[in-house]
Amino acid sequence: MTMTVDRFLRLIAGFFVMLSVLLAWQVSPYFLLFTAFVGLNLFQSAFTNWCPMMSLLRRLGVPDAAASDAS
Repeated sequence: MTMTVDRFLRLIAGFFVMLSVLLAWQVSPYFLLFTAFVGLNLFQSAFTNWCPMMSLLRRLGVPDAAASDAS
């Protein structure tokens, strides 16, 4: 199983949400603003089909799902 841009994106978003919830619980509730930022970014990417993290992952050479299915 090859890690693709889509899989990495879900992994990173899930990690950021869990981290910010943990930090909100342990440090300050203001860390929930980071959770909201991640959620809003996922929401806008559903409509625009553009996500900054996906662009970064592609620049780092992570393959898209279509490229990984072809090999």
